[in-house]
Order: sequence, then C-alpha cells, then structure tokens
Amino acid sequence: MDVALLLAVGLLAQSLGLSLGVPRQRRPSTLYPWHRAPALGRVRRAWVIPPISVSENHKRLPYPLVQIKSDKQPLGSAIYSIQGPGVDEEPQGVFSIDKFTGKVFLNAMLDREKTDRFRLRAFALDLGGATLEEPTDLEIVVVDQNDNRPVFRQEAFMGRVLEGAVPGTYVTRAEATDADDPETDNAALRYSILEQGGPQVFSIDELTGDIRTVQVGLDREVVAVYNLTLQVADMSGDGLTATASAIITLEDINDNAPGFTGDEFFMEVTEAVSGVDVGRLEVEDRDLPGSPNWAARFTILEGDPNGHFTIRTDPKTNEGVLSVVKPLDYERRDQYDLTVAVQNEAPLQAAAPRAQRGQARIHVQVQDVNEAPVFQENPLRTSLPEGALPGTPVATFSAQDPDTQQPQRLSYSKDYDPEDWLEVDGATGWVQTQRVLSPASPFLKDGWYRAIILARDDVSHARLRLRHQVPEGLHRLSLLLRDSGQPPQQREQPLNVTVCRCAQDGVCLPGAAARHAGGAGISLGALVIMLASIVLLLLLALLVALVTRSRRPPADKGFLHGLQDDLRDNILNYDEQGGGEEDQDAYDINQLRHPAELAALRDPLGRPPLRRDAPFSRVRPQPPRLLPTSPADIADFINDGLEAADSDPSVPPYDTALIYDYEGDGSMAGTLSSILSSLGDEDQDYSCLWTWGPRFARLADLYGPP
Repeated sequence: MDVALLLAVGLLAQSLGLSLGVPRQRRPSTLYPWHRAPALGRVRRAWVIPPISVSENHKRLPYPLVQIKSDKQPLGSAIYSIQGPGVDEEPQGVFSIDKFTGKVFLNAMLDREKTDRFRLRAFALDLGGATLEEPTDLEIVVVDQNDNRPVFRQEAFMGRVLEGAVPGTYVTRAEATDADDPETDNAALRYSILEQGGPQVFSIDELTGDIRTVQVGLDREVVAVYNLTLQVADMSGDGLTATASAIITLEDINDNAPGFTGDEFFMEVTEAVSGVDVGRLEVEDRDLPGSPNWAARFTILEGDPNGHFTIRTDPKTNEGVLSVVKPLDYERRDQYDLTVAVQNEAPLQAAAPRAQRGQARIHVQVQDVNEAPVFQENPLRTSLPEGALPGTPVATFSAQDPDTQQPQRLSYSKDYDPEDWLEVDGATGWVQTQRVLSPASPFLKDGWYRAIILARDDVSHARLRLRHQVPEGLHRLSLLLRDSGQPPQQREQPLNVTVCRCAQDGVCLPGAAARHAGGAGISLGALVIMLASIVLLLLLALLVALVTRSRRPPADKGFLHGLQDDLRDNILNYDEQGGGEEDQDAYDINQLRHPAELAALRDPLGRPPLRRDAPFSRVRPQPPRLLPTSPADIADFINDGLEAADSDPSVPPYDTALIYDYEGDGSMAGTLSSILSSLGDEDQDYSCLWTWGPRFARLADLYGPP
C-alpha cells in the first residue's frame, strides 16, 4: 500500500507566504517539493519527516507546526499520535496533535537556552487500532532569538603593570559570556572601554578583551591606580550590553632618588659618651613607602676619619639617625663637620633623575662635660718591708684631669683600706703607713695588700658661652643641674642672662638693653611691676589721710580750750577702762560669790591693790574690810563699798558697780543698778561733760542733767 505524507512547516510557510491546512488529494504535489511525483504504478515507501524549525519565545499559542497524514486510509479513518519529550515526557504539554487530522500544535513558549531541539515519535493507526505505518521521527528545532544579555565573568578585573611600561604591554583580560546561540550574531561579543578617568592610557581588544597600555609615561607617583569602565555588547557590538570595571595598579619602580630636606643640619652631643643618638636627618622620596625603592641608606663621606659616628635608618620614618659609636673628646676636638649621602636600597633606574639634595652637611657641636681624673698607672704596685713602721712612705699617686680647658684642683682620698693601714695626703696624693700591718692579716693575699685610692676634682661652676650671634637684651634660660650619684638627682634652674655690648673692662656700654635688670638677676618687667606697686600704695595712703583729715570735727572753744588735743590724746592712749572678769585691781570679784565658799578664805588680805584707772599720786589707802559672814550682811557690804568708791574724788566718775558681771548663784541681795549705786550723786555736777567734745557725749548722757 502506498503512503503519502503531507507536511506543513509553520515557519517555512510563514516565510514563503503559504497557507497551512490539510491539502486535498487533487492539489498539485509540487507544493511539497520533497514529494516525488506519483508513478504510473503503485510504489511502497516509508514516511520521512524533515526537521521542523520554530522560534523561541513565540507568543501566539497554540501555534500549528505541521500536519502528518497516511495515504493508506482516507481522511477521518486513521488515528495519529506523538510521543516523547514535550508530550508525555518532561516538559509535558509543550506539543499536542489532533488525532484525526494529524495537525501538530505548539502549546507553550520555548526557551532555546533550556532545550534547543525536541525529538518526537509519530504513529498512525486505523480505527481498529492496527498499525498503518511504521513509527517515524519528528524533530523540532528551536530557533534562537537575542533574549540574553552578555555577562562578564567578574564584576571587577584586577590588573598590575609596572610604571613606565612601554606601549602595548599586556595588563589583563576581560571575559564575558552570552547564553544565546554561539553560532549566531546573538552571541557575537565585542569589548570596549567606556571610561578610564583621563587621557587614553589603556586599550582593549574588541574580540579577545585583552587590555594593554597605549602610551608612555605611566607614573605611579602621579596616578597609582586606574579604574576603567568596560562594556561588552552582543550582535557584534550592536545588541544588548553589560558593564564591568577593571582596576589597574601601577607597580612602583625606583624612578625617584631620595634627597635631604635641607642642605645643612646642626646637632649637639656631649663628650665621653657612646651609643647615644645625636640627631635625625629627614629625607624625601616619592617612591612607594616601605618598599626597597623608598628605603634610604646613608653614608658618611667626609669629616669622620676615626669612625666616631654612624648613621642608621629608621624603618618607619625613613629618617637617618646619627649616633656616636666612639666617645668624643671635647679637649681634642669640639666640632665635627660631616658630609653625608643618601641613596635607596634598590638600584635607581637608569632614566630616573638624580635628587638635587643627595648630599648634606652635618655640623656636630661637642659639649664639654666634667670628666673624672685619670691615673697614668693603674694599678700602681709597690713593695714595703715586713713590719714597716708608721710613717713609712708607700707611693705618690698623681692623676690628671682631662678637662684641660677648665683647670681644677684634684684631691685624693681612700676608698678601700680594710685594715686602715694607709694614710693619704688629700692635696698631694702622698701615701704612707699609719701603723704596723700584722703579717697574719686576712687581707694579705700571697703577700699583697690591696687598697683603692680615689682622685676627685672640684667642679662647682660652669661657664656659659655664646655659640651664635644673638640680639641684645634679656634672655631667659633653663639650666638642668645633675649630680653624679646613682641614680642621679637633677633640678631645672631658670637663669636670666643679659646680652649687651661690653667695654674693655667687661661692663655693658651705655644704652645696652636690660643692663641693670640682667646684672641683678631680676627681669625688667618684674622691676617695673614692683615700682608701680609701691607708687600705688603711696597714693592709697595719701588718700586715706586726706579722708581722715576732712572728717575731723572743729575744735571746741568751750571748757578745756587749748588742752583739748592733749586731753583727747590721753584718753585715746588708755587701752583699759575696767570691767570684765580680768579687772581684779579695784575689787576682788570672789567676794561676790556665796559666803559659804569663802569661809576658808578669811586670811588677811594685806594691802589692797591699786587701781590703774586712777591717778597714782591721789590714791588714798583704804583700810582692809572683813568679808561678810552671812547673806544678810552682803547688801550692807556692797553698799558700803559703792559709797566709798563714789565719794572718792581721786578717781574718774566710773560706776564701779558695772564691772561686776557675775553676781553669784542663789544670792539673797537685791538687784544692783546705777540708780541705787550711790546716794551722793546729786552732790556731783557733770554738766561740764557736754563741753568736752563728742567723745564725752556718752558720759554726759549717763551722768549729766536731762
């Protein structure tokens, strides 16, 4: 039986403008060029289905792809089916077939990047289920579309290149991928540089992504890192795009020579010390810090023939540290002028320019210190006969003081003499025995006796000299005084120094600044403050005197005229007017206490003391009175005493009752007052007190007439 297969490819028909459908048997077979023209005789043959192409992402669904038909049965009398991935295997439901017409449909959008082709099996059965045709393959090819952007393999590509590299030097490669069909333009990638932050320094191969240098003069000291923005595009550069960055670091080369920051350096160091730092030499180098291209190395070219100095490099700051390795002697040489050079650890590139300050001069001033005396022969060995008598000469020690520019007097003393056998003359260093040394002394070792003699100098002052020219005037210095103890004690001492033009006799010439202030050790500013303070105090004293003078009352022309000043002065000179518990001259205050407490005090009172507030020549002696023996006699005792005091014309009119500030506990006497203190006040006339001036106004109020 002959079988005729009718196929309609959707994509092909669409491009050719043909309509799809089930062709009739009478339609010319030239519509399907793969069909042979029917022969006169019936020829048996198998069905052959060419691959069917369909575009991915097709959205008009369902979409007819092809129609299959067996010519063994008329239309409607055969049953068609398909099997395979996309039908009854994952992904299921992508394709389907009309079992009576044989039309195959696309039911879902395809993604070529997931599945680029499907291979199905087609079957034809009669209505009874018998096989009409042998199963045949149906291949569906998914046509690619540009639906994927290119992607860089990294967000940032890192590259390194030496500064000064020649053009065309390879730096790094940028790589990207595209998920589209690599056989089409959808995956044809092209690379480019969008931005490189300045002039065009780098280029990129558009096909391979290789980045290379394109210019000379890459200088790390100008730009150390370049940040490039890269782009990749498919469709040979006209399609979808993506961007990434390329970070290119310039590696340092030694193209900058180190140089000193100055032509000259000035330093100071004390003599007789070693292993101490003198000062630092600052240098500049533009190369990468911490690298051998930056690290400095110093060399002393001139000025140190005996190797007293050395220079090491501080690895953190790259400074040169000048230090003393051999002790210096101020008396031999007080200043060194060194010539030093600096270079890098790494060799300098041939084309690199030399530094303008590759050499410098160092002026080292040696400071004089007080050095200990030195014995020319040490130890000094001598011999004495056994049993040498006291006063036997032993040796004469002679030391020399290295401080030749500061003549000093040496003195000698013993530091170690365990048997106290020797005697040392402090001025001459002459040593003699002061007693007989016993042969059995434990300090005799093989016949040798060991003693230590000290030599001291007398430095009690230091000379101050000018090192450079300084302006005239007062200069304030701070001196550090330190002793030689262990540990040493020190103190900071301020010192005012006046610099002036001096005459031949050493005296400052007239007009020299701060001459007197400097010589006296007092600053000019302090002297001005002291003088201003004295003037201010004098002005204040004068002002107080004027105010007191203006407030003095006018002289009274009444009673005692002409004697008022003397009287006032006499009154003011009194510093005791009686009263209080300390006034024991007028009366014994113990008499006012309870009589029971005074029973044991009835001894003769002797001569009563004199009152200091009365004229000494007018005091009349009072006979001694017996103390009261009972409370009833206390009132009479007091009244008698008050009457005697008030009627005494030799004393001022004081109310002596007011001096009693303690009346005893439980007294049965009545209250004392100035009204009851005397019965003879009316015989006295105190009206004259009003004419004595304001100082007697209070007395006039108390005793004068109302």
